[in-house]
Amino acid sequence: MATETLERPRTGGPGSGLGGDWRVIVLNDDHNTFDHVARTLANVIPGVSFDAGYRLADRIHNSGQAIVWTGAKETAELYWELLKDAGLTMAPLERQ
Repeated sequence: MATETLERPRTGGPGSGLGGDWRVIVLNDDHNTFDHVARTLANVIPGVSFDAGYRLADRIHNSGQAIVWTGAKETAELYWELLKDAGLTMAPLERQ
């Protein structure tokens, strides 16, 4: 009895940067208030309430940064741009 090995299709070739999850990371800074960071995260990232945004703002403040969203590259780029345009200090997108 022969066994067959199936390979999963790739979403992008090696080095293409298309497959896998991407991290959106907000950095701590000296000019954004907790309220602004929390409200911005709640307005931009689906499923993030103001309270959850405040907890993320606290993590950003205490740790120097926080991953606020992880997922597909195109969506990560959109959220990254919206957060940056709102004045948040962003780390470059990171592949997970």
